[in-house]
This record gives sequence, structure tokens and C-alpha cells, in this order.
Amino acid sequence: MLTRIKNLQEYKNVYAASVDDPESFWASQAESFTWRKKWDKTLDWDFNGPDINWFVNGKLNITENCLDRHLETRGDQVAILWEPNDPNVPTKEYTYKELHAEVCKAANALKSLGVGKGDRVCFYMPMVPELAIAVLACARIGAIHSVVFAGFSATALADRIKDATCKMVICSDFNNRGVKHIPVKKVVDDAMAMGCDSIEKVIVHKNTGDDLNMVEGRDIWWHDLVDGQSPVCEAEEMDSEDILFILYTSGSTGKPKGVVHTCGGYMVYTAFSFTNVFQYDPGDIYWCTADIGWITGHSYIIYGPLLSGATTMMFEGVPTYPDAGRFWEICEKHKVNQFYTAPTAIRALMAKGEDLPAKYDLSSLKVLGSVGEPINEEAWNWYNINIGKGNCPIVDTWWQTETGGILISPLPGITDTKPCYASYPLPGVQLVLMDSEGKEVEGNNKEGLLCIKFPWPSILRTTYGDHERCRQTYFSAYENMYFTGDGARRDEDGRYRIIGRVDDVINVSGHRMGTAEVENAINEHDNVVESAVVGYPHEIKGQGIYAYVIVNDAVTDDDEFRKEVLKIVTKEIGPIAKPDKIQIVSGLPKTRSGKIMRRILRKIASSDASNLGDVSTLLNPEVVTEIKEGALV
Repeated sequence: MLTRIKNLQEYKNVYAASVDDPESFWASQAESFTWRKKWDKTLDWDFNGPDINWFVNGKLNITENCLDRHLETRGDQVAILWEPNDPNVPTKEYTYKELHAEVCKAANALKSLGVGKGDRVCFYMPMVPELAIAVLACARIGAIHSVVFAGFSATALADRIKDATCKMVICSDFNNRGVKHIPVKKVVDDAMAMGCDSIEKVIVHKNTGDDLNMVEGRDIWWHDLVDGQSPVCEAEEMDSEDILFILYTSGSTGKPKGVVHTCGGYMVYTAFSFTNVFQYDPGDIYWCTADIGWITGHSYIIYGPLLSGATTMMFEGVPTYPDAGRFWEICEKHKVNQFYTAPTAIRALMAKGEDLPAKYDLSSLKVLGSVGEPINEEAWNWYNINIGKGNCPIVDTWWQTETGGILISPLPGITDTKPCYASYPLPGVQLVLMDSEGKEVEGNNKEGLLCIKFPWPSILRTTYGDHERCRQTYFSAYENMYFTGDGARRDEDGRYRIIGRVDDVINVSGHRMGTAEVENAINEHDNVVESAVVGYPHEIKGQGIYAYVIVNDAVTDDDEFRKEVLKIVTKEIGPIAKPDKIQIVSGLPKTRSGKIMRRILRKIASSDASNLGDVSTLLNPEVVTEIKEGALV
């Protein structure tokens, strides 16, 4: 059985055991699952490679653990509960038996088109059950899924398809999201016109049934392909270290990184972390509001809950449609027990006042969660008082696409909670703070750069097609350390508070955006010579995007110029990357070697220009005064 920690002393004991003998600890957790062949060695690792192998030569299929092993004991229990965008549309439920059958049918459909082990399948879909079904179908036949958030542009989608040389795209016709009716298939068509030569077929799920263009010989309707298939499909035997999925995340250079997670270790860690962080009990209704296009949806809508035999909810819509009480209406309707959302959503709903949540019966809630970025104290308190009524522990979780699962979090009802603190590491997670000189920062009440000195099972294995980039990004900053890219503070009791990114990555509404990616898009404008993008505090999104732009010719119509820039960024990346503020400047503060001093730009954007330090050594110190005086604050 997976270890389910029940009290503080047990947490201390389990954590100590996991650090003293990690291999024995994780081997005991892995014993909880169905393996076709047991592993020969629990762990073989080298951070310098990096070369990390968990459960070496173990054979399994993750979907047998998500589905098949539950059929006898909980076959009639609801596995996926789907809540549509429109509250007047009926909810859908899939029991474990029904989900198993649908996954097998979809798996047989993919096989009928020649998709097999190792092939990459790209998804560009709204939050409908068919997305989860098809993702699991890929895993069942050994195909590698690569889900792209369906808000990204055609260019961003094409880049990801080409990087992974995907064989197939699975999409919907349209996406209903709040009042928006989004032409998803049209975005896929535009991406296909950008040289996605590896794509053989585009499978289209009829979500709304509105008219659209189907390309003969390439495009196939989901229902035509899947409906007649057999509900029985033997699962492909996978090695523990075979790739399960690729998920792209923004980096500090323009090209997104394809983070690779593998079958065995990811399975063990997502189940362990789900069970403990959410203290899930049989019969509970668990709801994570994330999109499956992000890692949170992979780990804590699909894999973690289903591995644990949970009832997991998917939501197609947005928190403010038809009004800002939608989240709380759904919690009341389904008697939700664990609720996991992002600080951005909490702040947006907080701005609508206390009256809306007060209208709903939220007494079923036992655990509240926060994910994507550090939650500020005001939002934490509002969440605690108005949603949890002071009775629900808040798990302020810290983790990354690259970590696969939650690494730092309170355990509800077990460890204490403190606003703004992700708190304590989960068992098996060995955190250290490092200084800029490469020395460990010891003791409490200290700040440093957050690193991890020992692998956990769901650590990323590589960046797809570019292993050296993985080494440089995560394993080169400190000897024998995984560098998270975040700064952190450890308080007097050993709790961790995440201070924020130390590289050129902005966290917008919990979505990491590489500054270079946004700058490259802005620079596509004919009149832009150069740009620099930084994050600044935003009361709803956590961080907004502030762009400093140098132009060739004087701009006569600021509004028109801004619209043009935003249109290009939307086209190149997607609407989430649109700058909130665009300041036209004559120059950017640079060192004599030509490096942009983003620290100065961040301070100005954050209305904190009183102490910019010594700027006299810059190549162009005079430009700092000009930027300060023209700042959009």
C-alpha cells in the first residue's frame, strides 16, 4: 500500500526514512502498483549527465494502474465527472468500467491509423472528457502524448508539433469557454500550413457541431473513427523509463522546452503526492480547476487521481461564467471535498466580493489547494475565510512542469499552514538553499537559490531532442544539484517561502512565459528595433508583462501601435502573452558587454525606482532617467 501519512509524528518519521534510505522508501511505494516485471534496481542516477533511472528494467503500463486494477473493486464508481461550460448542459459521468471501455476504443482507433509505441501524438483540445480518454489511449498503446494548451497560437502549436515530430493531431471543432466560441480546428489548419510535414492525420472531435473545413484524406471525425471500435485493448508493455509524455514549457531563451516524463517514476510519485497532499478518502469528490494543457492537469486531473482510484472532476468553463459564483455553485452541486485552483482565479473572484460565495453551501469542502504561483496573504486569507470558513487547511503547493508532481506543500490537518509559505518538503524531496558563490546556505531565517540534491521519482529525464539543453538549464548551475530557477526563504521553523524566478521567466496567472519568447514576437513588428520584457506585480494575474520597446520611426498613434504589437504577440504565442503595458523608449540600460539590465527595468516597472543601485557603469546610464520619467505606473 502507498504510505498515507496521518499525523505530524508520522510525517517526521516518514520524511526521515525517505532521506536516510531513499531507494528502500520509494521501492516500498512502488510495490503498491501492478508491474508486468519487477525492477532489477530501484535507482541509478548521475546529475552531471543527467542520467536518472528509477525502477530499472521494471515493466508496466500506467493505464493498467489507472484503470484495470480498479475494475473489480470500484468498477461502478465514477472515475471522471465532467462539468460543462454551459450550466444548462447536463453533467457527464464515466465510471471506471466505462472509462476503461472508452480508453480501449480510442486506443484501438489510434492503432487502426498506424499509431504505435514511441509515436508522438499532439493534442489541441478544450476540457472535454475525450481529451482525458485520448491521452490515456496514447499511454495504453505506448504512444507519447504532447498536449498543447488550446489558447496558444497556430505558430506556437506548429513549433511544438515540429519539435516533437508528431504523427497526428487530435483537436476539437470549436471550444466553448465562457461567452467565447473559439475556432480550435481553424488554429490547427493554420498550424498545418506552417510546414508540419510529420502530421499524417488530424482527428476532430465534434464538440459543438458547427460548420468547419475538413481536409479530405487528412481529417477524420473522432466519432467516425472511435465509435465502432472494440472496448477491449491489451495494454502495451512499457519500460519504466520509456517516455510517457512531452510537455512544453517556456524557457529563458525563445524556444520552448519539451520536458520529458517517463512511465514508472512519474506513476509512483504522482499517486503518492496526490494521496498525501489532498488526503483523499474513498468516496470523496476531488476537483482541480486546471487545464490539461498544463502539468497540473496531467498530474492532478488525470494520472494522480485515477492511479489512486479517485473521482476526479473536469470543468470545461471559466470561473466567471455565467457569473463569478460558478466555482461555488459547482462545489455545492457536486459536494466537492478537495478544491485545487490558482491564485489568479482566487484574486479575480475576491474582487467580486464576499456575497457570491456566501450564497452557496460549501460545507462539503475539506481541503483547499493553490497552485501555479505563490499565493499572496490577502488572497490566502479571503480563501480561508470565505471559502473554507476557517475549517479547511490550505495546501499552497510548489512544484514545476519539470518536477512532475508537488514537492513542497503543507499536509492538510497534519502540518501547519502559514500564509505565503509552501511550507515543508514532501518525503523524498531533499531541498537546499545555495548562494551565488555555490555554497550551501545553512540554518533557518535564510534566503538563497532553491536546489534539490537527490532525485525524486518524477524528476524530468531530458528535454526532448536536446539533452544538452536539459543539462545546461537544470544541472549546470551547481555541482550535483537540480536547480529550480527559484529563489526561496526558509523561516525559523524550516518552512519554505518561494520568492520568485531568478531567470528571465515571467509567471502570468500561473503560466510560465519566457521573456525571450515574448520579445521575439514583439520584434516581428516592422517598426520595432529591440524590446525588453519584464514582469511586474499585477493584482489579479500575480505578474503582468511590461514591455520596453525601441522603435525605428516615431509613433504617431500610440493606441494603433499597441494594437498592432498585441496582435502579433497573440498570433505568435497566444493571448496569454500579450503585454499589459508597452513603453516606447529611446534605449535600454545595458552593460558594456551588451547585456540588458533587466533588474533595473523590473524595478521601474514595479514602481520601485527609488534605489536602482549604481548605474554609472552602464553603457548608457542616461537612458535610465528617461525610462523612469516615462514609466507607465
